[in-house]
Amino acid sequence: MTDSAASPIDRPSFGIALILVGMLAISINDMLIKQLSGGYPLHQMVFTRSAIGIAFGLVIVQFEGGWQILKTRRPGLHAFRGLLVVIANMSYFAALAVLPLADATALFFAAPLFITLMSIPVLKEKVGPFRLGAVLVGFIGVVIMQRPWASPEDLGVSRLVLVLPVVSAITYAGMQIMTRKLGMSSKPSALAVYIQTMFLLVAGLFWIFAGDGRFAEGTDNESLIFLLRAWVWPEGVDLWLFIGLGFNSAAVAYCLSAAYRSADAAIIAPFEYTGLLLAVFWGWAIWGEIPGLEVKIGIVLIMGSGLFVFLRERQRNRPLASDPPRGTGATRR
Repeated sequence: MTDSAASPIDRPSFGIALILVGMLAISINDMLIKQLSGGYPLHQMVFTRSAIGIAFGLVIVQFEGGWQILKTRRPGLHAFRGLLVVIANMSYFAALAVLPLADATALFFAAPLFITLMSIPVLKEKVGPFRLGAVLVGFIGVVIMQRPWASPEDLGVSRLVLVLPVVSAITYAGMQIMTRKLGMSSKPSALAVYIQTMFLLVAGLFWIFAGDGRFAEGTDNESLIFLLRAWVWPEGVDLWLFIGLGFNSAAVAYCLSAAYRSADAAIIAPFEYTGLLLAVFWGWAIWGEIPGLEVKIGIVLIMGSGLFVFLRERQRNRPLASDPPRGTGATRR
């Protein structure tokens, strides 16, 4: 079987349940990676979780049609889409090693705003003043969280680290727009396998060229150290956390893919914002992180503007720019 549109599915309650499980899994994934970031390189975590995730995904492939569903007429498209997801992941997690969990997550959630803007030149969509106004409000929230008026000493991190989650949001938005424009359709398990394969390839290249940690020597940038430090075999509890990352990654890829196949994105997408609330909870529960005033304002503005865009489009009964065709279910994690 090559890429082909699945039969229309309309199970909104099931889709909402799947997206909630997926967002819980994403928040646990972020929490585990931040917890392990002080002793292991990011590419080792990505390789380990993807190796376990792809094994789990291949099992699900058998239930969704067998090996033939992995065949595709568009290998280049799948590779490029997977590469964008990898960049979105790497930039986000590099920031997560340094930033509080809620800060990094809130900045990433500017992605729907970028999707709306990109839909104008790429998809030729007409975006009215209400949606543009909501996007502007959301970007004001991003700027407030960036605190351009603060000195480097007051920020506590470099400007580059603060920009990384925004780079992740832009990359993720570009992947969603590309998916929508090309009308790609595949089974959720096949999409999960494609993405996990790209993660394995990129993480493997990192190991070949930087696995001994030589590029991390002589730098005090915590994000770069997280990307480039030497591989260390996990022991004790850490070993189980690595295994948990793998199974959690498989759950994320499948749940989000299946959710967007089960109902329209106009119904499903707003529930992704539960991930932002969960990030605030994990940051407080594990590291005692309480968002500052700028972060709280940014969260409210970004979350409010994103929800307005979704609800506005649903009210007008128009497809969202960020609505992937049934069966794509793209995810940043």
